[in-house]
Amino acid sequence: MSLALYGHPFSSYTQKVLIALYENGTPFEFRCLGSDTPQHSAEWLRRWPLGKFPLLVDGERNIAETSIIIEYLQLVHTGPVRLLPADPTAALDVRFLDRFFDLHVMTAAEHAVHGALTGVPEKRQQGLLLATTKLELAYAWLEGHLAGRTWAAGKDFTMADCAAAPSLFYADWTHQIPEKYSLLRDYRARLLTRPSFARAVDEARPFRSYFPLGAPNRD
Repeated sequence: MSLALYGHPFSSYTQKVLIALYENGTPFEFRCLGSDTPQHSAEWLRRWPLGKFPLLVDGERNIAETSIIIEYLQLVHTGPVRLLPADPTAALDVRFLDRFFDLHVMTAAEHAVHGALTGVPEKRQQGLLLATTKLELAYAWLEGHLAGRTWAAGKDFTMADCAAAPSLFYADWTHQIPEKYSLLRDYRARLLTRPSFARAVDEARPFRSYFPLGAPNRD
């Protein structure tokens, strides 16, 4: 059985795994989760009752959590692009940055998204304020970190960039990266030109109306 990925094109965490798959040209079947594919949803929940996506299926093996999925792909379905360095210390740096983007960028943006989804103006405003505060801290740290680097961990594209791309994509929609963070703005622009992420962005384009804060007319 070939690899199968359960998820949705507009999901940031689904995109994170899609980038890793596209980077290495790994063959897989995408099983989109939605109201028009109830068979996929039923099978996904059977395999992963916690109801979180994406979920990678390799035969009878179910692999959840995006960072674990990407590491699994490198171990079992190795491709030409190594997304986690062989050197243990360098790999630790990549894992840290991967967690930074997930926890301090994407999760921060989600405060605003969740507030907007309530439909309550006060909660929308509170969520946006919290997201803005947290994202400003993350942006400032990243601006210093990116000095002298092409990609998040250095000269090579890694798992950290798989996490960074969708995180910064949606974070910038939530609280636009200020001009004073020029290195971070340039890094986000480089990510958008990376073929693997550009493909994921294009595949998600039909679903932009789903963004509860209102998708900007760019990117």
